[in-house]
Amino acid sequence: MSSTGAAAPARSEGLFNGPYGRLLLPGVILQSVLIGGGYATGREIVEFGAKYGSLGWIAGIAIGIGFALMAFLMFEIARRFQAFDYRTLLQRLIGPLYWLFDIVYVLLAILIIAIMAAATGEILNSTLGLPVWVGVAIMIVVVGLLNFYGEGLIERFKSIGTGALYLAYILFATLVITRNWDRIQETFATGDRSLHADVPVLAVLWTGVLYVGYNLAVYPAALFTARRQTRLRHTVIAGLVAGVLMVVPWFLTYIALMGFYPQEEVFGASVPWLEMLGQEAVWVVVLFGVVVGWTLVETATGMIYALVARVDQNLVDLGKRPINRPTAGSISVVTLLLALLLAQVGIIDLIATGYTAMAYAMIAVFGIPLLVRGLYLIATRQGLSFSEASDPAAVHRERQRA
Repeated sequence: MSSTGAAAPARSEGLFNGPYGRLLLPGVILQSVLIGGGYATGREIVEFGAKYGSLGWIAGIAIGIGFALMAFLMFEIARRFQAFDYRTLLQRLIGPLYWLFDIVYVLLAILIIAIMAAATGEILNSTLGLPVWVGVAIMIVVVGLLNFYGEGLIERFKSIGTGALYLAYILFATLVITRNWDRIQETFATGDRSLHADVPVLAVLWTGVLYVGYNLAVYPAALFTARRQTRLRHTVIAGLVAGVLMVVPWFLTYIALMGFYPQEEVFGASVPWLEMLGQEAVWVVVLFGVVVGWTLVETATGMIYALVARVDQNLVDLGKRPINRPTAGSISVVTLLLALLLAQVGIIDLIATGYTAMAYAMIAVFGIPLLVRGLYLIATRQGLSFSEASDPAAVHRERQRA
């Protein structure tokens, strides 16, 4: 038994330190954190694209390009400057104003978790018949444990979870799209955009930009995975993979929604996915409840872990001991409780108002600096060279300068 148990970690370490860890895992982590705040209810896709009917795909294109570009820029800046926590990264991008990101990040993290908490209570009650407090309690315990044990367990949890979630979303979309394919074709054939008939194309495009903007909050959760990337080629591929992984669920949900456009019972629902799956078998709806519960755990875990890593780095810089496991777990629980209080506002209001406001703030403190300053740093070849990125001594010197 002992020999068998010893062999498994070795295989796992080989997997995570090889091409999977360098090229695929960063996108897996980003997608796993994104899927909770970005896709789980379907409400997010309504607000950021689907409400425009047959024109909504334009927002989806902007979203895919934006996700991939921002992922590449973050990974490459992190690689060049060994900036694997968001404080160090932001110091490279906006200098002494890096603390502005802290404020926006914490507020947006709590907002996203609040939306997921509100949705989870409603979904688990509707699908599994669980009292709201039971689902919330399970979520708090699991997120706390994952942050207690740290990035090793988080990487494995998210790798398994992302595969399962992807398969589940493909299943849900396939069932709904197949059942409503004629209606979907009709929506596109007639150019139906009756909910916003006069909206210009640029406004739809900007909606996609805003969606990328508020989801920039999930990016720091994947910074720790950039440690394995030592070449520009690694960050380019990882960025493209991340963009694809992150936008596929958007398009699956969008196309499924077009089968119901512009029905108020779906487009006005707090959880449109529940309405779209209403005609499916009970086991499908139950499975959806389980999947959404998992997405909340993944989103909350990733965002809180990034926050803990930020505090950890600050303590190290001050010459103090980093956060211990019990404290990391406690931070998770407190953050979740704050989010649960905010969740009382309601899903629709939180997404329609809170997400838009936070998107502009996140674009200002992270998106624009990453795009402008990040491209400048890369174009002027600042930071580590290819060979230096794999040289421990050079890496140490860069970290000292940071």
